[in-house]
Amino acid sequence: MAPASMDRPHFVGIGGAGMSGLAKILAMRGAHVAGSDAKESATVLALKQLGAEVHIGHAAEHLAEDASCVVVSSAIRTDNPEIAAATERGIPIVHRADALAALMEGRRAIAVAGTHGKTTTTSMLAVSLSSLGLDPSFAIGGDLNEPGSNAHHGTGDIFVAEADESDRSFHKYAPEVAIVLNVELDHHANYASLEEVYESFVTFVDRITPGGALVVSADNPGARELASRITRQDLRIIRVGEADDADVRVLKFEPKGLASEVTVALPESFGGGELPFKVSVPGRHYAHNAVAALAAGAALGVPAADLGPALAQYTGVRRRLQVKGTARGVQVIDSYAHHPTEIAADLEAIRGNAGGGRVLVVFQPHLFSRTQQLGKEMGEALALADSAVVMDIYPAREDPVPGVTSDIVVRAAAALGAEVRAEHSMTAVPGVVAGLARPGDLVLTMGAGDVTFLGPEILARLES
Repeated sequence: MAPASMDRPHFVGIGGAGMSGLAKILAMRGAHVAGSDAKESATVLALKQLGAEVHIGHAAEHLAEDASCVVVSSAIRTDNPEIAAATERGIPIVHRADALAALMEGRRAIAVAGTHGKTTTTSMLAVSLSSLGLDPSFAIGGDLNEPGSNAHHGTGDIFVAEADESDRSFHKYAPEVAIVLNVELDHHANYASLEEVYESFVTFVDRITPGGALVVSADNPGARELASRITRQDLRIIRVGEADDADVRVLKFEPKGLASEVTVALPESFGGGELPFKVSVPGRHYAHNAVAALAAGAALGVPAADLGPALAQYTGVRRRLQVKGTARGVQVIDSYAHHPTEIAADLEAIRGNAGGGRVLVVFQPHLFSRTQQLGKEMGEALALADSAVVMDIYPAREDPVPGVTSDIVVRAAAALGAEVRAEHSMTAVPGVVAGLARPGDLVLTMGAGDVTFLGPEILARLES
């Protein structure tokens, strides 16, 4: 059972990726879960089926008299009527990260951090450990394949969690094993400089329990810099990647259609020798995520020789290069990529599977703050596509910034000679793409906003 204060929790924004996972675990542990969300969704439906009481819309009267706490995320504005009601009635307000930390207590936790790849790597661990019969608990920032599959309350002693650096909430956790995939400047509303990001990650690493392990990329410059700043003597540092000094070293990466084959050299502590295994999603960066997952599981004592083959069971997360369908010889794929590094990585992965066809991208920049800082780099990354359609910025929780528009992205791509156009009307996009696409082409809808809903519309337009 959850701590006493979480026996009747109320979640504000219960349908969100991170929030719904915690609500699900608490419901599975026997808590009386309630909450509210702006709209009905498949996730809300999945929670109702678990017995959660979910209100649509936000209002003070949605907060039950006997609520033991109100769980909020950084995305919820302080003027929310349910938060105001909780404050007035003296009901404790708990940040999502504190709630997750409480759920992880008493378990052997693996926390997965990094600027990119967290959801995929956490999911790879959840799927592979589950397939080995270890029944881990997990909390992921995305759904594995259907709504509500982003979290699970397991009977095993392992808890795998995605650790979010965006608002520094990952400082709340005390994992036995932590993964840091990469360190780059992002989340400009919360971090003024790369130096601040390093300091934040050092604080996270300092939270690893004594005698625990840090799995860190040997290839990413930011991750290497972070590792060089760690002075703890009671911590095993396990470097993974292609670099010569990697402890779990990638010897071979071979693309095989929408999958790949990887061979790693294992340290003696993980059984030594070479271990070949299959990764069932495309692209070198996903193969590297799988190697990090392998090292983290092995650091907890799961035999690497068992974990390698089990990693092939992972076939993707919704929105991470998820195939939406094919119409008239054109395949439509959805990608969550919104940072320049992610955009480039996904375009390179897809390029390897395009054969003779072209790669066409519909890109929606995410957040004014991110576009202001990284819009030029986004455009440069989009130049890897054969053609790009750029939509208006998806604001999410932000107010507009004067002078910051998607034109920043368009101009940067055009400056490199890319074929790129702006499209300000979301409803016009499917027709524009259908007019561009030819049989054999791959169309990528890309971004962290509502661009994800365009896949089926594009397919329908191609059919017609």
